[in-house]
Amino acid sequence: MDIQQLERISDSQWQIPAEGRMRVPAVLYAERSLIEAMDDKVREQLCNVACLPGIVQAAYAMPDAHWGYGFPIGGVAAFEPQTGVVSGGGVGFDISCGVRTLHTGLTLDQISAVQERLADRLLAHIPAGLGSTGRIHLTPRQMDEMLTGGARWAVAQGWGEAADLARTEENGCMPGADPGQVSQQARQRQKDEMGTLGSGNHYLEVQRVSEIFDADVARAFGIAAGDIKVSIHCGSRGLGHQIGTEFLREMALAAKSYGIDLPDRELACAPITSPLGQRYLGAMRAAINCALANREIITHLTREVFAELFPDCRLALLYDVSHNTCKEEVHTIDGQPRRLFVHRKGATRAFGPGHPALPTDLRAAGQPVIIGGTMGTASYILAGSETSMQRAFGSACHGAGRSMSRRQATRTWRGRELQAELAGRGIIIRSHSYRGIAEEAPGAYKDVAEVAESAERAGLARRVARLEPLVCIKG
Repeated sequence: MDIQQLERISDSQWQIPAEGRMRVPAVLYAERSLIEAMDDKVREQLCNVACLPGIVQAAYAMPDAHWGYGFPIGGVAAFEPQTGVVSGGGVGFDISCGVRTLHTGLTLDQISAVQERLADRLLAHIPAGLGSTGRIHLTPRQMDEMLTGGARWAVAQGWGEAADLARTEENGCMPGADPGQVSQQARQRQKDEMGTLGSGNHYLEVQRVSEIFDADVARAFGIAAGDIKVSIHCGSRGLGHQIGTEFLREMALAAKSYGIDLPDRELACAPITSPLGQRYLGAMRAAINCALANREIITHLTREVFAELFPDCRLALLYDVSHNTCKEEVHTIDGQPRRLFVHRKGATRAFGPGHPALPTDLRAAGQPVIIGGTMGTASYILAGSETSMQRAFGSACHGAGRSMSRRQATRTWRGRELQAELAGRGIIIRSHSYRGIAEEAPGAYKDVAEVAESAERAGLARRVARLEPLVCIKG
């Protein structure tokens, strides 16, 4: 991106003033090097978002921002309930894709002694890959119950622990879900996919805490140097993708009838108060519950594997947070609390200390923000900050962010060679597809350390811990 086209606010904040059809400015949070590495399409898409009806304050891009469908991935925008819109492109196709991190209480020596066996058992026990199916087959009634109950439903079925719910965004269940708005095709795609990782950038990773940045918050989170953690990254699978596909098509066709002149067809949206907007919100919230249930079930399967090798290991949940959602939240604008519909696409909620939505035992420290890295680099745990509430509706980045397309990656790397190279570094990769490994090559992503540091400098969240991979299961 041409830095000369931006107005510098600080070393970590850049602005595109509102001009032409833009209703608000566009703001990018990142260091200069990350801004210059961004595709020009990010600037174009962010300016398009700033043109949408009812948008409040600004359209924001996180440090990991890159080109997406309509909205940039790493994009945040909030809308007025009465005059604003809800956008399928502002949520994305993998609705409620997110990450949860688990404590193990194990040591590096314990993991090293069974590292290969652990990797093999996780791959065998947790279905992964494109179109993967699991051992759970939902009846129509069970599908409705899952779409309404989320992780709470999974726990009630015996696939999880009640203690997990307090450490899950929305306490494990998104209110306002309307299973009646989920099509038969979406249901058909999902009925055999519960408890599956999927493909692409989704993963299950065993990690070692290699560095602590904030000792006080780390203690509050239950994190210490040398700890072994497990992180699970996945979403609503085929159901969420089908909902996104269907509603984006319907929104694009209906835009003119609502008086919306779209700057880009991929920004398809509908007024929040319209029947179409309300139907989408009901379906999207059902997909959020699907994702929450899916991660809870995968957690149960992961616990079963660890119990085989480490009978005393419990795998308590640190936190579960999504990064492809639209949430109705209250934020302070010009000193007044206002109810807004906040879109976060490839952006993580990052509520600051004291926020009532946070678990009581974590509230003083702020919300855990889980930043996924790559299978060859690192991931980060950050904490939400008060400045994030002021600067981006309590939002932060969600990962490293791609710097290269999957097609380019497969032309540059070979999966088998990458697997061997990483094994030489002590990182065991297991996947059903060498192509999938090549697509997710560490070199196809931005420097996650730079992204996490940039988020901290921008005041979006503060770094707490760095986690390095030991075992990574890919689709």
